[in-house]
Amino acid sequence: MIDLKHLRAEPDLYREASVNKRIAVDVDALLKLDGEHRRLLTEQQNLLAEKNRIGKEIGQLAGRLKKADAATQASLRDQMAALQQRPAEIKKEEQGIEMQLADLEPRLEDLLLRVPQPPDEGVPVGRDDADNIELRRWGQPRTFGFEPRDHVALGEALGVIDIERAVKLAGTRSYVLRGAGMRLHQAVLHLALDMMVDRGFEPMTIPTIVRQDAMQGTGYLPAGRDQCYVMEQEDPTLFLIGTAEVPLTAFHMNEVLEEADLPKKYVSWSSCYRREAGTYGKDTSGLYRIHQFEKVEQVIVCRADAAESVRWHEQILSNAEAVLQVLDLPYRVVHVCTGDLGMGQAAKFDIETWMPSRDSYGETHSASRFYDFQARRLRLRYRDRDGQVRLCHTLNNTVIASPRILIPLLELNQNEDGSVTVPGALRPYLGGQERIGP
Repeated sequence: MIDLKHLRAEPDLYREASVNKRIAVDVDALLKLDGEHRRLLTEQQNLLAEKNRIGKEIGQLAGRLKKADAATQASLRDQMAALQQRPAEIKKEEQGIEMQLADLEPRLEDLLLRVPQPPDEGVPVGRDDADNIELRRWGQPRTFGFEPRDHVALGEALGVIDIERAVKLAGTRSYVLRGAGMRLHQAVLHLALDMMVDRGFEPMTIPTIVRQDAMQGTGYLPAGRDQCYVMEQEDPTLFLIGTAEVPLTAFHMNEVLEEADLPKKYVSWSSCYRREAGTYGKDTSGLYRIHQFEKVEQVIVCRADAAESVRWHEQILSNAEAVLQVLDLPYRVVHVCTGDLGMGQAAKFDIETWMPSRDSYGETHSASRFYDFQARRLRLRYRDRDGQVRLCHTLNNTVIASPRILIPLLELNQNEDGSVTVPGALRPYLGGQERIGP
């Protein structure tokens, strides 16, 4: 959620953010509702002040009444009677205001939840991922001396991927990993988790079903509801997570931390679920765009300092790059443009890994910084060394997501005889196995 005071002061900044992020929200309607809300609150406060004043005046008149002569007492009683009529009128006015507030406040809150955070300076302006700016590359895409197979054909021939039976079980965008395929999937995730623990991140097992407060607080509701799986019959306020970012970032919601305990560095390996709404007919085969997957996610909760947030952003990006480098997977880093940013992201870097079957780089990681956007919605705060309570800053990034990462792992490491060479970094997790054969 954005700072409403800042929006009042610089509405054009938020109008521009809405346009550049391609997020439809009526900033003028919000400001109008906000003005009406503030007017009603002022009236409510004025009525309360008037009630207090009348009560005080009646008390003063009652005190004078005891000491007054008969003529004065009659006058005082008339004044008290006139004053005593007003509270009943005030009560009716208050009830009217309360009814108006009850109607207005949910609409105001809904609009506030839909206002995007303005992108940072330096974020490229663009419409979609085609306008993202490449920053650097690592490694060279492999050239083959034979006709390479895509990961599905390769995996089916090896008996490690079964799409047909998965679709029979669960419908489109489903998969089954078998034997060495399942073990390779687990090995990649184990490696990523171990590397993050070595880098000082606290590993956590978290719920994959969370309350609406956690989803809304991290910015996945209300705008992203169509991408979420909802426990509609069990409890419509419970959601399956699409990323461990949600429970990790919301872990301290409604808390006040101490500055000395920051930053919080959390990592989790979890199952994730996404509906992929709006992608009908896009990437329907294979492991690229699926409904259920496993992900190792890193989250940072730090002080309210923009420069510190930028430094942590660079660090979590380098953490993910380190995993790809140890796996010897060629990739590039892109600076995500405004139209490809989410609601709360001030800036984002994507890592795209080379996938031979696509003859291009495919997104495998997203590193985002939010400043206080998520913390404001989550009421995630800390007490600084001067005793002032401030909103935290939050960041997150994929460490590895599988089975999507199996696409480049299988395709880039395939051999002419149909086998796959296991990267050296993964062999300890596979009992020393060097090759996956039919």
